[in-house]
Amino acid sequence: HTCTWYSQLPNWVKDGNFNASTLTSILQNHCSTVISKYKGQIWDVVNEPFNEDGTFRSFAVLYDILGKSYIDIALQAARVADPNSKLYINDYNIDGLAHLIVGSVPTTIQQNFEQFANLGVDIAITELDIRMTLPVTDAKLEQQRQDYETVTKACNAVSRCIGVTIWDYTDKYSWIPSVFSGQGAALPWDENLKAKPAYDGIVSGFQ
Repeated sequence: HTCTWYSQLPNWVKDGNFNASTLTSILQNHCSTVISKYKGQIWDVVNEPFNEDGTFRSFAVLYDILGKSYIDIALQAARVADPNSKLYINDYNIDGLAHLIVGSVPTTIQQNFEQFANLGVDIAITELDIRMTLPVTDAKLEQQRQDYETVTKACNAVSRCIGVTIWDYTDKYSWIPSVFSGQGAALPWDENLKAKPAYDGIVSGFQ
């Protein structure tokens, strides 16, 4: 879903010792090839370019060699490859959202969306899940329901928030347990595909 990302770059790119001109050509060719093949999609062109403190990820080879211009290069290549597609820069901790934890949804989330909307740009909630410390309890499920409702309601209230994408739909396939030890149950359906209170929270948020 992404054209550029600091993680999972091929070794031949990371270790190639390319100069700026060659790396620019590689980036342009990659974005053009991928996006041309799958035209008409919504593209996460630049994924997670910032560190948690707001600085650029300097260990990503694209930034190391090209500086901030790699973002422009990628976006321009994507626009040429598919002029009618929606292009996004995707990151977390920029609008109050990340992969969330139960009880941690910011109270200012709608105001943050409105700030971006006032700049004339669309907002998309991507990769949404709201994990909890295991074991699951009724109280945690209720808080999770409220959190999902808060997020979806905030999007629904801001005209330039174009939608919400949850990061999978069932706990059976969630990435959370393999990455965050002791955490899980992040999605609206449980491992048996039974809707959790979170599902009702999403429905309520869009009403």
